[in-house]
Amino acid sequence: MGNSKSGALSKEILEDLQLNTKFTEEKLCSWYQSFLKECPSGRITRQEFQSIYAKFFPEADPKAYAQHVFRSFDANSDGSLDFKEYVIALHMTSEGRTNQKLEWAFSLYDVDGNGTISKNEVLEIITAIFKMISPEDVKHLPEDENTPEKRAEKIWGFFGKKDDDKLTEEEFIEGTLANKEILRLIQFEPQKVKEKLKEKKQ
Repeated sequence: MGNSKSGALSKEILEDLQLNTKFTEEKLCSWYQSFLKECPSGRITRQEFQSIYAKFFPEADPKAYAQHVFRSFDANSDGSLDFKEYVIALHMTSEGRTNQKLEWAFSLYDVDGNGTISKNEVLEIITAIFKMISPEDVKHLPEDENTPEKRAEKIWGFFGKKDDDKLTEEEFIEGTLANKEILRLIQFEPQKVKEKLKEKKQ
């Protein structure tokens, strides 16, 4: 068994991660070294995760969103992430197949973990996302999605659900695959918003 404090990644974890992600051994080992620098215990707590996240968004307030992201990454719900959970999460959100990304997105939006999504849960995540969008970027959002409420309403409308309906994982994935607009609305990508606006202006 690999001892996380020894500074080397155990062979089993390395093989497992290479099997489940597209990352190279070299990349995984160098990430592991910087992971241990940030988190000498070999685990990331919710607070540490939030402060790492905050570095990515110096202009915004990512705390609420980071909490939700952490919850969705914490596979065994023990309140901390080990390196494996961390890398698999990274993979799913950046390099993963669309279906994997959508499974992760579903777990992000399923705030209470009961296997379905309610309209209120959509609003909760969208509100957290809006805290990370700069006021300048918000000004450029289309009129019907420039507040968390409007955006949640729009997403829910695309799924054809009534206010108190629930959304299953299957419905969520199928609906999102069938409608690229939903995919755009549930993600946090202000850069993409800017690019889209440029295209429209041309």
